[in-house]
Amino acid sequence: MANIERSEQEILRRESLAKIKELGIDPYPAALYPVNETARGIADKYDPEKGNLQDVCIAGRIMSRRIMGAASFMELQDATGRIQVYVKRDDICPGEDKTLYNTVFKKLLDIGDIIGIKGFAFITQTGQLSIHARELVLLSKSLRVLPIVKTDADGTVHDGFADPELRYRQRYVDLIVNPQVKEVFVKRAKIIATMREYFNAAGCLEVETPILQAIPGGATARPFITHHNALDIPLYMRIANELYLKRLIVGGYDGVYEFAKDFRNEGMDKTHNPEFTCMEIYVAYKDYLWMMEFVEKMLEKVALAVNGSTVVNIAGNDVDFKAPYRRIGILDAIKEYAGVDVKGMDVAQLRATCDKLHVEYAPSMGVGKLIDAIFGEYCEKHFVQPTFVIDYPVEMSPLTKRHRTDPTLTERFELFVCGKELANAYSELNDPIDQLERFEEQAKLKAGGDDEAMFIDYDFVRALEYGMPPTSGLGMGIDRLTMFMTGQTTIQDVLFFPQMRPEKVTKKEDEE
Repeated sequence: MANIERSEQEILRRESLAKIKELGIDPYPAALYPVNETARGIADKYDPEKGNLQDVCIAGRIMSRRIMGAASFMELQDATGRIQVYVKRDDICPGEDKTLYNTVFKKLLDIGDIIGIKGFAFITQTGQLSIHARELVLLSKSLRVLPIVKTDADGTVHDGFADPELRYRQRYVDLIVNPQVKEVFVKRAKIIATMREYFNAAGCLEVETPILQAIPGGATARPFITHHNALDIPLYMRIANELYLKRLIVGGYDGVYEFAKDFRNEGMDKTHNPEFTCMEIYVAYKDYLWMMEFVEKMLEKVALAVNGSTVVNIAGNDVDFKAPYRRIGILDAIKEYAGVDVKGMDVAQLRATCDKLHVEYAPSMGVGKLIDAIFGEYCEKHFVQPTFVIDYPVEMSPLTKRHRTDPTLTERFELFVCGKELANAYSELNDPIDQLERFEEQAKLKAGGDDEAMFIDYDFVRALEYGMPPTSGLGMGIDRLTMFMTGQTTIQDVLFFPQMRPEKVTKKEDEE
């Protein structure tokens, strides 16, 4: 029944569009409209004692109307918020012809239409800031009906546009009727801007590296594959930008970073999207200990810039991003939370341990992934406050420098918040012989059925043979960081257009 009602309203709107055109009014004019104020700007600047803002020009979308004979009120929404507009027939139609008010405004305009208003700011008898319209211009006729979101005196929302399926598919409608959604993406932009400012102040250079790659390197993940017709070769969508950034360190830059779109052909859930944004930074002559302090200071700065406090409420937990953060070795964490010491175990022993602990695993998993499976099942959930999990086994970290005091471990950390990984960092492996051997171990895993294992990148090995200085590198998921800093629980709520299954088109929509 709802679909039939909506269809009828769409027909009525198309009829209104035709009548507007018959009156000689262009419902989609191309001319510049000279906007000089915004809803928020008027609210911030208007002083009733001074009587300022007597010549304002604003444009936005009609969100509500109250028609009252020769005078009416409506609510106009622009990118900054809403403001009331007072429309008097004789003011917008100063001559004999009252068609603009009596026919167009009262009968042919609808909620959702975009209009322009020229007039002056004033305070109504009820004390509400408003614009007294002197001119009204139709800028874009809306042919679809907006959901009407109502909020009662207690703040309870009724008839809200809240279905996630609809909100993510029709983000444009979500942004119109749920203004709080805009704030999430404003904060996302502020997060990135703050990080850029921090990196630039540290002397690092923002760069760009290839998205289409002949060898997908820098992470253990399943890539998307395509084909380049002119070169007649397979190409892969980037799973990480690490190896290219480290080539630039070889080339002589002391610090480089990139906000990169990465792609991984893996599962989707509340914290994973196949296309995501990752920031990676590499700084020469530093190690992972230095990087931990660098990250702590950065996240403290980001939290203050975005929320005005280092404490952020995430899923009901007050999480404090003020430095310093707890540090714990991954093997120590497994010993503490799973009650077993897995140090030095081979594949058979780790499989037996997984069986004992009821941890699921695949036959293709090697030592690294088996340890990771135990850690994920027993440890991650305990790290609510920011925690650096450090010193991973060599088998888990094919691009990481061996630990300076224990060659079975690596100088690596992962930062966990609310039980989720937020960042991954290393003292980067710069020994080309060791690197090639680890690539070859990854190739054996791939041959054994692990389709997430790394390819051998011989050109990267060649770059290391020219010499890469001691370097620390960090990768951080921007989508997940935005989730934390804005209190969102799903990655879809911090992506404008998350990946979804193709929409089923109805016969009616197909015919249109």
